[in-house]
Amino acid sequence: MTSTEADSIKTTLIFPPASYKHLAAALLAGLALRLYFVFHFSPYAGDTKFYEELARNWLDHGTYGLFVHGQFIPVDMRMPGYPAFLAAIYAVFGRANKAIMLVQVAVDLTTCILAALTAARLAPAAKRNLAATAALWMASLCPFTANYSAVVLTEVLATFLTILAIFVFVCVLGHPSMDRPLGSFTRRSLLSAVGWFLLGGVVVGAGTLVRPEAPLLLIAMGMVLCVRWRRRPDWLKLALAVSWMAVGLLLPLMPWAVRNARTMGRIEFLAPRYAETQGDFIPRGFYAWTRTWMVQFEDAYLVSWKLGKAPIPVETLPVSAFDSAAERVRVQALLSRYNSDLKMTPTLDHEFALLARERTARHPMRTYLFIPITRAWTIWFTPRIELLPYSGKLWPPGEKWRDNRMDFGVTFGFGILNCIYLGLAFMGAWRCRTHPALALLITFVVVRTALLTQLQTVEPRYVIVCFPVVLALGASAFAIPQRDGSAASQSSLALTPVA
Repeated sequence: MTSTEADSIKTTLIFPPASYKHLAAALLAGLALRLYFVFHFSPYAGDTKFYEELARNWLDHGTYGLFVHGQFIPVDMRMPGYPAFLAAIYAVFGRANKAIMLVQVAVDLTTCILAALTAARLAPAAKRNLAATAALWMASLCPFTANYSAVVLTEVLATFLTILAIFVFVCVLGHPSMDRPLGSFTRRSLLSAVGWFLLGGVVVGAGTLVRPEAPLLLIAMGMVLCVRWRRRPDWLKLALAVSWMAVGLLLPLMPWAVRNARTMGRIEFLAPRYAETQGDFIPRGFYAWTRTWMVQFEDAYLVSWKLGKAPIPVETLPVSAFDSAAERVRVQALLSRYNSDLKMTPTLDHEFALLARERTARHPMRTYLFIPITRAWTIWFTPRIELLPYSGKLWPPGEKWRDNRMDFGVTFGFGILNCIYLGLAFMGAWRCRTHPALALLITFVVVRTALLTQLQTVEPRYVIVCFPVVLALGASAFAIPQRDGSAASQSSLALTPVA
């Protein structure tokens, strides 16, 4: 073993004995915060009932399915990872939601530790303990991730698997052997390197069983590797890395695909985009129309989530939904036809699709650039009180303050806290800009955000899985690199030697 490898192994003790008091204190504080959310709020989300029913039916009937019109049928509308997680908790602790939440508390605290380990890998060697401690406290006391422990949704499990995969890839990208010629690898070191890429793919595959967009992380990793290994001598390394990550991704998904082939009659590795069952009509034209103007989360309650359940008055639409008075009359006529029987027929949906195409043709920059940018701003710069009993409204401030000071204060405070986290992340990204793994973190956040701007609604909760990255980068803002060769200090930050 070389001295470099020995030093690398020593860095596995991210928290030296003097810092274990911070580890214990931060986790206890994080536990208290999460228990507060569990026992004082315990919010209920619309998707919760689907996950709970899938888990119960899996246990009771041995089949992953739902009751539809009184008949029990197998379904593929949701990925099976989170229902399997719930079913395991039901089998061990009984069918109490509090048991689910307490397990999620433990998972989320583990996520805090992984965020700290990731921050340590990004920081110079002399500052890694400071960065890890800062990240641990920031993650433990972050209310935006903590409150999801108190709701039966995929966010806690998906966030844990995402940061675990990111931690694996950060270790790989930060190792000096990444830039060695492939011919210099011994058989053992090559197998070790392959194992790390395979492990990262497997973790992402497990995350895909929870949320179908998890492979975006592998796309980001592939983009980073393509840039880093763009020269011809590195193409074989690139092919090997991408191939083994793909193999790792497919391994956890294969049983799900086989099950769908045998039970549903079609090979599917991912759940349907709109969580529909076979034969359901999806109003894609209507959603295309809303994507030409919808930029606020509350619009989902007023429009998208009312579809098929309640009337949609034209008065509830924002002025940005119309380009002219004539267009408003046209939309009102279309909505009147829907409101008459609460059915979005294919004919009516086609007319909304035509309207969407006309609006896009008139203002293509609005649809393809300004709306996505505004949506990205909305999902990132928000108070994040979707699960809490507060309005999230700050305007007009004087009126909101007079109406409900507690509501205004919490909303304003959470909004400022969100901006502080993001500001620290920008500072940290600048300070660790020489680290080779930074490109992965930024690319992942950008790619995921770009996808979220194309959904039929604008939901800030879908960026929660990025928050451990935000917190790890934010902690790096406190780790000011040394002038005497920070790059050399970073070369020893791998968890174990890849080569």
